[in-house]
Amino acid sequence: MTVGTAGADRRLRRARQVTLASLATSLWTSLLLPGVGLTREPDPVRLTLGAVGVAAFAVAQAGVLYAAVTPWLAQRWRHRFEVAFALVAALSVPLVGPVAAGRWPTWAWLGASLVGMTPLLLRSGAALAAALTVVTSLAVAAWTGGPVGSQLAITGGVGAGIAAVNWVQVWFWDLLVEARQGHDARARLAAAEERLRFARDVHDLLGHDLTVIALKAELAARLAPVDAGRAGREAAEVQRLAGSALHRVREAVHGYRTVDLSEQLAAVREVLRSCGVRCDVVRPPGELPAGAAAELGAVLREAATNVLRHSRAGWCRIEISWDGAVATVTVSNDGVDPHVGPDGHSHGLRGLAERLASTGGVSSPAGRPVSSPSGRPCR
Repeated sequence: MTVGTAGADRRLRRARQVTLASLATSLWTSLLLPGVGLTREPDPVRLTLGAVGVAAFAVAQAGVLYAAVTPWLAQRWRHRFEVAFALVAALSVPLVGPVAAGRWPTWAWLGASLVGMTPLLLRSGAALAAALTVVTSLAVAAWTGGPVGSQLAITGGVGAGIAAVNWVQVWFWDLLVEARQGHDARARLAAAEERLRFARDVHDLLGHDLTVIALKAELAARLAPVDAGRAGREAAEVQRLAGSALHRVREAVHGYRTVDLSEQLAAVREVLRSCGVRCDVVRPPGELPAGAAAELGAVLREAATNVLRHSRAGWCRIEISWDGAVATVTVSNDGVDPHVGPDGHSHGLRGLAERLASTGGVSSPAGRPVSSPSGRPCR
């Protein structure tokens, strides 16, 4: 996982939690207000059936709310939640409709919640579903002898308000999900473009050389029976061209792997900033050797990953010092939890320590610096 992905996923999870909590407030309409009707029902049988209907409605509604803001949920589970909610909503009419008949519009409040849920259940046809719910509420009023005006005001008016709030919440959530998907798509496109660029470079380097090598090898094969001396010279030329091509490819790969520490610093700072972590960078006055810059670039990437994944930092400081013999990078932040360490499946710091140790470098995750000498990539 890249540092950008870790930070973006963390912010998306927080936004999901806020959206889910906001949507869950509509559960009060399904529990508290119908509950008033339950307290006014003298018949124990109706009271029991009504309580079952209200509880089942609230549970099914919670499942639909969860599915609405869980894009990674399998489609079969999403369908099951929606079907269960539709069945429970239908059963709530005979179960809850007679509760406190004429004294409290019990089912009208469930109808308001049902109208409010239509933007989550139906992206098209929500208005028709809301209208059918209002008609059902009026039918319940006619059946139980309740006031039609109250039923209409609660199911239609309050339900429309809940639907508007839920629609706005889901609309914002969809925007966040689409933005996250766009971020992933841009990252994949950038990686694909870089692979294509490298492929073009290798093709440009090898295309001509391999063509010449193939032609000269074919010529040497034809000359071998009639002019061994010239065939040998052509074979030697093929060998020289192959060695030259190999050298050029190695140079291209080395240039491809070259690390620009300034670009690494700018990228890390931008990623941290985009994830809500203010980043201060202190750089040395001079340029670092290429080998040291490559090793310290790896240190920066791993440190930024740990800041985002294993801390609650709001501020981070990256300081690089250079005394002409040793380069030191220190990464600190204000979100370290002293009681939390890397889990048993974390290998980033271990791999970094092994990489630095192979070149004489030293890493210190406990707050001591990571240093690199000028003569070797890292010490």
